[in-house]
Amino acid sequence: MVVETPICDFGWKAPDFSLPAVDGKTYTLDDIKGENGTLIVFMCNHCPYVLAILDRLIHDIKGLQAQGIGVAAINANDPTQYSADSFDNMIKMAQSNGFTFPYLFDESQDVAHAYDAVCTPDFFGFNRASELQYRGRLDASNRSTPPSNANRELFNAMTKVIETGRGPQAQIASMGCSIKWKL
Repeated sequence: MVVETPICDFGWKAPDFSLPAVDGKTYTLDDIKGENGTLIVFMCNHCPYVLAILDRLIHDIKGLQAQGIGVAAINANDPTQYSADSFDNMIKMAQSNGFTFPYLFDESQDVAHAYDAVCTPDFFGFNRASELQYRGRLDASNRSTPPSNANRELFNAMTKVIETGRGPQAQIASMGCSIKWKL
């Protein structure tokens, strides 16, 4: 099922978490926070929307990390429904794609519920004070190649958050596969 994220709830505070990562460590929100803000990405291994943007997402994350944005990706999908989203397969995906950010497993789905995550990908961009400033999409691509002049919406929004502490008022919802909730 394809769903869209809700409109950004500006100022909403990032909920804390403690989740295992594919690197064998456990991370909290404080471990992830960057000096200039934080980006939490709900994603998974099998979603065609995630797979379509993955190279561009990794590129933009590297650029944001270089500007002091802390980043983590969280997989909350039920791996009994989609074995491609198992922890072992998360390890493979992170290694084969050279993730420069922790890839966390929300097996209980409590963190996804706390964030009110709805789809993969679902982006939560926070300022230095951990206040939500961006809940839009990566760019105009969805599941296709974006036009050559496509606006790098997530990257540009987070750059604005770095500079001003505020995200853009106009944001276009991210679209993707629904989170695979446990039955």
